[in-house]
Amino acid sequence: MRLLVVEDEIKTGDYLQKGLTEAGFLVDLARNGLDGHHLAMTEAFDLIVLDVMLPDVDGWKIIQSLREANQATPVLFLTARDSVDDRVKGLELGADDYLVKPFAFAELLARVRTLLRRGLNSALVEHMEIADLVLDLPRRRVTRGGNRINLTNREFSLLELMVRRQGEVLPRSLIASQVWDMNFDSDTNVIDVAIRRLRVKIDEPYSPKLIHTVRGMGYQLDILDDI
Repeated sequence: MRLLVVEDEIKTGDYLQKGLTEAGFLVDLARNGLDGHHLAMTEAFDLIVLDVMLPDVDGWKIIQSLREANQATPVLFLTARDSVDDRVKGLELGADDYLVKPFAFAELLARVRTLLRRGLNSALVEHMEIADLVLDLPRRRVTRGGNRINLTNREFSLLELMVRRQGEVLPRSLIASQVWDMNFDSDTNVIDVAIRRLRVKIDEPYSPKLIHTVRGMGYQLDILDDI
């Protein structure tokens, strides 16, 4: 599942991204309101963790824009503003939950999981399919052609990212930030090795081939017509 964290405090943002990634989520991090607003309005997320006091565009405006656009993405407000009036305002604008800083990560994670279970259409989010490849997201299981495929946690996260962005060419820098939570180092081949291992498990015994290399650009998961 893909989450958006909008948080301008550097340490808090990094902490949230690291913790949620280790919990098995794909996490985009926006460090100001303008970037957060753009991502929330143009990209598909399963849940948004949103600070209120942000540079450029505050959290109130972001959720207001989402709800006016009829986007029902669950939103968890995470903020130091703990007055009753602030909580009421957030909920009236369409927030699904409100957690006050400082917070325990275990509680935040429990609330995130509760919102995902409550607010999502399970037929859409519990399983993803392309060709005869099926991802069971709650159980983190993969089958192809009805055969169970054993993946490591990192391999599953990589495959989930590629399936969610089917047809997109994913540069190594994006894969590094989303799956490894690191800046891309051109001197390392960790991503190429991971793709190669995933291909052995997902593609080699099956047809059609789903994982493709786009020279000089990155990798793509899609059903391509034979040339």
